[in-house]
Amino acid sequence: MSASTYDARQRSEERRVLAGTLVGTTIEWYDFFIYAQAAAFVLAPLFFEPLSEENAPLAQIVAWASVGVSFLFRPLGAIVIGHLGDKYGRKIMLVMTLLGMGVATTIIGLLPTYATIGVAAPILLILMRILQGFSAGGEWGGAALMAVEHAPRNRRSLFGSAPQIGVPLGMLLATSFMFALTSALTEEQFMAWGWRIPFLSSVILIVVGHLIRRAVAESPVFTELQERKKKSSAPLRQLLRNHKRPVVLAALIFAGNNAAGYLVIAFFASYGANVLGMPRSATLVASLVGGVGWFIFTLLGGWLGDKIGKRTTFTIGYAWIVVWSIPMWFLLDTASLTLFTLAIVLLTVGLGPSYGPQSALYAEMFPASVRYSGASIGYAFGSIIGGAFAPMISEMILTATGQSWMIGLYIALISLVSLIAVRLVSKDIEGRNLTDEDHGDVTTDDQAKPDLAAG
Repeated sequence: MSASTYDARQRSEERRVLAGTLVGTTIEWYDFFIYAQAAAFVLAPLFFEPLSEENAPLAQIVAWASVGVSFLFRPLGAIVIGHLGDKYGRKIMLVMTLLGMGVATTIIGLLPTYATIGVAAPILLILMRILQGFSAGGEWGGAALMAVEHAPRNRRSLFGSAPQIGVPLGMLLATSFMFALTSALTEEQFMAWGWRIPFLSSVILIVVGHLIRRAVAESPVFTELQERKKKSSAPLRQLLRNHKRPVVLAALIFAGNNAAGYLVIAFFASYGANVLGMPRSATLVASLVGGVGWFIFTLLGGWLGDKIGKRTTFTIGYAWIVVWSIPMWFLLDTASLTLFTLAIVLLTVGLGPSYGPQSALYAEMFPASVRYSGASIGYAFGSIIGGAFAPMISEMILTATGQSWMIGLYIALISLVSLIAVRLVSKDIEGRNLTDEDHGDVTTDDQAKPDLAAG
């Protein structure tokens, strides 16, 4: 085979991998975000009806809590799916998580409300959220590693940003759908049946994503480990015994971004409509523009991670979030669509750099035999610390203090913790050989430099 033919095939495979990880994560996060936006507008009156009539603010807090419940089951999904992914490969786990998320989302669109079946309605809703959380727990790690482990060494961060931009793209897809429905339907029609359409539409997206992912080859790093017979017989036990510190750091690194991100995904739209009295369609437009900003700055963050280093890029992103978290509320509270939108877009300036390089950073923090488990579990616990209950906590802070900027203080503090955590990761892990099993301590800077000619 000629070199040019090999290069063409390599580039073709890289494009398939990036398409598979991007499309799959976009669909998964669309499913997740549709629920978050439904929680912002319809779940309290439809599934928690008696409480919404007696105490509307408390019912909204409960609806936000139902968003967070699924995050509690992400670690379980990360443990089970990550363990299987380390033993049997990344590809098959990606297909399983995609189907699990799609089934749960579709069933939510078919659920009877409290008015029809009483207390069984919120119980069934929570069960489907648990299935979503379990599936999402294993989705990100598989997609992130497929992208990074197929990447050239000097483009890991950019390749790894492919599954990352699935988050803003999933948000854009979900928000666009909600905007179209709320604009085309009356309030009565939307509450009666219109809210179900985005959930039921997930069936089509799942079929498309499944077909694309089937065409993606297994990760070359996992394949090489199989050929070298380095596959661990118990990677999860090895992870928990020898790699607890990078798991903790991975969780803390993600917490701040996830907390701030869930404000953009759902809370801002609810706050603008329910507290500031802005039209629901206007707050969704602001969220859409914010999603575009998030997409752009996440790609930029992935590119910067290869140019100036992943830790440095994270540092820039988190420093900006810490600085902007409080002032942005004074723009939001004007209830001006222009200033409201500007506040969200400026927040995404920090969200992108603190998210784009994450896949590559996590891949370099763990040895290959426990990488799926380590990255997935760290990500899952970070989502619990950060975004799981961020909308609910924000609602509680607002209810207790009446001061919106206090929410900004909460976001600034958790982002500061994430900033400290990423600075504790050794700079020497960047660019290391991904098939190397001797990763040492990721929090020290005195390790041997990586072999830049390998992997």
